[in-house]
Parts: sequence; C-alpha cells; structure tokens
Amino acid sequence: MAEDNNQSAGSNTQGTASDQQKPQLQFALQRIYVKDISFESPNAPQVFQQPFKPKVGLDLNTTSNQVGDGLYEVVVKVTAQVSHSETGNTSFLVEVEQAGMFRISGIEGEQLEHTLGAFCPNVLFPYARECIDNLVNRGGFPPLMLAPVNFEAMYAQKKQREAQGVGTTQ
Repeated sequence: MAEDNNQSAGSNTQGTASDQQKPQLQFALQRIYVKDISFESPNAPQVFQQPFKPKVGLDLNTTSNQVGDGLYEVVVKVTAQVSHSETGNTSFLVEVEQAGMFRISGIEGEQLEHTLGAFCPNVLFPYARECIDNLVNRGGFPPLMLAPVNFEAMYAQKKQREAQGVGTTQ
C-alpha cells in the first residue's frame, strides 16, 4: 500500500519525468590520502653551515582518472626545489602527490571536467601545503609556506591552450 501511495504521489508532481531523465547530482569526498611523498637534502650537513638564502622553484600539476562507476581519483602533485640563491646548490627537494577519491554523478562533459580540474584540486591543495610544510620542518629548514593556488585560473589556461592547439592543427 505504501508503494502505491509513493507511485501515485510521484505521478502527481510536476517535473517528475525530467527528474527521472536527469541523474541526481552527487558530489562526495570519499577519502584524502598521500599517494607519493619525497624529501631530499643532498647537500646536508654543509647547507646548514651557511646563511639560508633560498631560491624557490615550484612545479604544480593535477591529474584525474575514473576508477569506478562515478568514482574519480584526483591527484595534485607539488614539487618544490629550494636552492641557495648565491651558490645554486640544492638545499632541499620536496615532492608530494596529494590524492583524493570523489564520488561524482549527475555532472557530465565540460562541467565534470571543470569539477575534476579545478574544484577537486582546490579541496586537496591545503593538505598538500601542510604536508610539504611538515616535511621541510622535519628536514631542519624554516617552514615553506606555499601561497594559495588559483586552480580555476590554471584550468582556464589549460582549456585556452587546448583550444589554441586544436585551432592550429585543423
């Protein structure tokens, strides 16, 4: 009887047909984890015997792939190489791949691409920053506080490069 009531109630509401056609929007963070981590200080202990004058080189990359039905892994890879600004000797090299599993449904095409390329990395980056800061401190160096990153702008630049690449090859 309850099933009959639910079915008849559903048939009386407007928009039910369109609701059945569109999958329900779902976005849920399933897990955050470190996929890969590395810290090297190739010139220790000599690097600690001179004044610390850092020159920071930073590389940032994001990737994503579908690992199940509606389940996506997003990885933010951050590499920071800090060298002495005068001698050029490497003080330390730190690399972190911060990953997350996201359950996403009801989002397709360009919106899904944008979610995986900008929104998810924005969720993961603070964890990568904290991990890097912790590793650098444990390595005996002053904290390396990375500035926030605008993944929206990075995603827009990537899409612009792709559009220019497609336009020049055709």
